[in-house]
Amino acid sequence: MQGIVDQVIDRFGIPVAWSQLLYFVGAGLAIILPFIYVLVFAGVYILLERRIGGRMQSRIGPNRVGPQGVIQWVADALKVLTKEDLVPRSADGPLFRIGPLLAVVGVMLGVAVVPFGGPWIGADLDVGLLYLLSVTSLVVCGILMSGWASNSKWALFGGLRSTAQIVSYEIPHATSLLAVVLLTGTMSVQGIIGSQGWLPWDWLAMHSPFALAAFVIYFISSLAEGSRVPFDLPEAESELVAGYNTEYSGWRFLLFFLTELANVWVMSAIAVVGFLGGGNVPTLGLVDGMPWYATATPAVIASLPLASVGFWVLVVFSFASIMFKCWVVAVVISQVRWTMPRFRVDQMMLLCWKYLVPLSFAAILVLMVLMRFLPLADSARLAASFDGRGLVALLVRLATTALCALAVAWYVGRVAFTIRNARDELFVKFAL
Repeated sequence: MQGIVDQVIDRFGIPVAWSQLLYFVGAGLAIILPFIYVLVFAGVYILLERRIGGRMQSRIGPNRVGPQGVIQWVADALKVLTKEDLVPRSADGPLFRIGPLLAVVGVMLGVAVVPFGGPWIGADLDVGLLYLLSVTSLVVCGILMSGWASNSKWALFGGLRSTAQIVSYEIPHATSLLAVVLLTGTMSVQGIIGSQGWLPWDWLAMHSPFALAAFVIYFISSLAEGSRVPFDLPEAESELVAGYNTEYSGWRFLLFFLTELANVWVMSAIAVVGFLGGGNVPTLGLVDGMPWYATATPAVIASLPLASVGFWVLVVFSFASIMFKCWVVAVVISQVRWTMPRFRVDQMMLLCWKYLVPLSFAAILVLMVLMRFLPLADSARLAASFDGRGLVALLVRLATTALCALAVAWYVGRVAFTIRNARDELFVKFAL
């Protein structure tokens, strides 16, 4: 965002006195616009999730408020906001009130370093990935604080479960992202995107089967950290009423759902940025000195003049690319919710400590060895190098991509089968 403001100042010759105001306005937009987007994303995603659940369970889902129920999320939000904000008499008042705020702030701080295509990012920190891992850990503090302050056994059990779950799965989560840092040599979010290409075999997840394994471990760990099914034990309604938010009502109750849905966006964006090529697109012949099939990284797009047509065309395509990938990951997360049964507590911890943690460390160790033999470069340079290592690296990438293509084809086939055969109605067999 600062680079864009600098270009505006240079372009229009804005004096120093007014440039400070322009920087202030740019900082405000970098804060407000992502926040507004997350609010809209949360509403649209909960509607999409309910419609997907209805389709998968052969029922209708919300379809009354607005055309096909498209503004059902607005009605739900208004209804919750009009509810009374109750604080139990025996609860710890200050902690009870602060808990939901701390949880939602932890997620919203992470949105600041999530890119929205091209050079559009709130803050491109040199330690962006480390910052994301740090601030999102505030969520567990808010959840534990809420469970403890409620002075309810159900809420306390939910808070303790969430703490154990997030702290445990933080290890494979961070270790899988360490693979991204090792391969790219940077923790800058824009730098990580710039190290990849726009073609699927130039994504970090396709570097080798072990990089793909790191991506799978990251995805599973993210579901657990976000308390998504099948890891929603902190709010298991069959055991804990509603878990850590049992005693909450009104807008504070709504903040917990906003935290969960915003976390879906953050985990999807990190997956796309770290493993799936980010918002990279081909240059389309709009960058001088680069062929049309070359990758338009954020740095390449930012180097174009702000007033040029190429800049805005590539920004729009980059925004569409990263949004499409993030929404695809979010839809897969929703389908997992309606497909998988909830784990038991012992199964959840066993999966983490007995399988994911050792596998994540093994993937990192193997990747460290493979980095000596499989260089990180785009496929065009590898093919043109006529070097044995480069050709082997290209073949490994193509084989990994082919494996993923088969898995995606099977997944699309299953989804198409469900769409063809499921009906938006509830089948009831009456006993006569």
